[in-house]
Amino acid sequence: MRRAVRLSLLALAAFSVSRPTQAQTARVLVMPFELVTRDARTVWLGEGTAVRLTDDLLAMGVDAIPRLERQQAFGQLQVPPAATLTDATVIRIGQIVGASQIVVGTLQLEGDALSVRARAIDLEPGRVTSSVDERGPLQDFFATIDHVAARLAPSGSREASGKAGPEPTLAVFENYIKGLLAETPETAIGFLTTALKLQPDFDRARLALWVVYDDEGEDELALAAAEQVPRDSPNAGRAKFLAGLSQLYLKRLDAALATFKALASVQTTPSVLNNLGVIQLRRGGGPGPDSPRNFFTKAVEADPDDRDAVFNLGYACWMERDAQAAIYWLKEAVRRTPTDGDAHFVLGAALAAAGNGLEASRERELARRLSAVYEQRAKKPGGDTVPRGLERIKHDIELPHSQQIDRKLASNEQRSQEELAGVYLDSGKRQYALENDRLATDDLNRALYLSPYLAEAQLLLGRIHLRNGQLPQAIDAFKIALWSAETPDAHAALGEAYRQAKDLDAARAEAQRALAIDPESSEAKQLLNRLDGR
Repeated sequence: MRRAVRLSLLALAAFSVSRPTQAQTARVLVMPFELVTRDARTVWLGEGTAVRLTDDLLAMGVDAIPRLERQQAFGQLQVPPAATLTDATVIRIGQIVGASQIVVGTLQLEGDALSVRARAIDLEPGRVTSSVDERGPLQDFFATIDHVAARLAPSGSREASGKAGPEPTLAVFENYIKGLLAETPETAIGFLTTALKLQPDFDRARLALWVVYDDEGEDELALAAAEQVPRDSPNAGRAKFLAGLSQLYLKRLDAALATFKALASVQTTPSVLNNLGVIQLRRGGGPGPDSPRNFFTKAVEADPDDRDAVFNLGYACWMERDAQAAIYWLKEAVRRTPTDGDAHFVLGAALAAAGNGLEASRERELARRLSAVYEQRAKKPGGDTVPRGLERIKHDIELPHSQQIDRKLASNEQRSQEELAGVYLDSGKRQYALENDRLATDDLNRALYLSPYLAEAQLLLGRIHLRNGQLPQAIDAFKIALWSAETPDAHAALGEAYRQAKDLDAARAEAQRALAIDPESSEAKQLLNRLDGR
């Protein structure tokens, strides 16, 4: 799906509104505040408070997490944006975005008086570290939230500096937030357009309009919205990035190249370098400093954990017919993302070109298991040909890797990778049994870093995803486990995931495969009983 962009683009790391000037010990996630009573006047206030409070904390040098990452975490947990969340869900969201502190709170509007109650919770000890109560007239909303931020900010935070762009009026801010929350494009455009009519220099609304138009595939309108942000605006860098994306989508490659090169001349970032590589790949760029491979190499050097850039580098090497380099980088890609069907497929092609037929077949088969696209391609002539257009555009910032693999593992040279993987696997099993899913996932990911096709680790990761209701991730993990080692337990677990996903025919097929391997499989029998309503 091309449209991976959401409002995340409003907080691009490369051109953020306000970033901390010194290292902070805590990442702070501000959740939307709950409304004690809801009416037409208050529906926007919960999100508005979170946005304003985050802006305030950023302006004070606090490492506050932008709205985009919160949204992505909601998506990963399949949590509806307007849902009332349990403490456990809030903590899980905080863990996904790598927060060490979460701010939650309530709002109550009585007449024209707004009461705000905020609590800061440290995730590690799981206790409230500060609690703030403020009250003021609704028309003084900004001042009230600013006071809350000042009292919540960690000691040592600086005085709030100027925010990006002019301060909006309350009416402008209300329309802006309603535009962010709108459920339909038409409604969002209406609110955002109203905000701009009331205050034409409120460029954050233009960036939000870009997102709405982009989601709808209206590239010309999106480009026009981005280009209307003045060059002297604090949001000019972000607007230029968005304009470059629209030009890329419109296949105006020369214009997109000029836009991203202009950005790179001001501040070279992994996202800009990656997109320059994409543009050059689509322009058919050759060798030299402006080659796709060179741009992707620089992007990976700038951010070695960027999975898309690593894949793009391997893909560019393959397009240059450098099989050995492609194999190296695509193995790095599947090491980072074992469920990446495209990476497995291109890796299979590179291995075949290098004469590694058995490994090539394994990678292609795994790609077919992971992606229906490759399963269908396999049925057609030329199905093993690597398709064009697999390169990945950087649309937004990545979630912080809360489960990031420890790079220092390589220093343990005295122990073999398989032995060390076994240590982490055993630890993961223990944490799983204790229902410490976050710690179990960390250990299992470390095991898979050392041994990417460790079936038992993949099976356990799938069970963790299944236990947490993350069905697509569970299905992917079980498929990889089956490819690595076909066992009745893995077939039965995949069948249960399909059952919960309402794919009953696939669930029954997996139960039967499990019983074909082990007619006494209790998991498979239990699955069939559930499918038969017994």
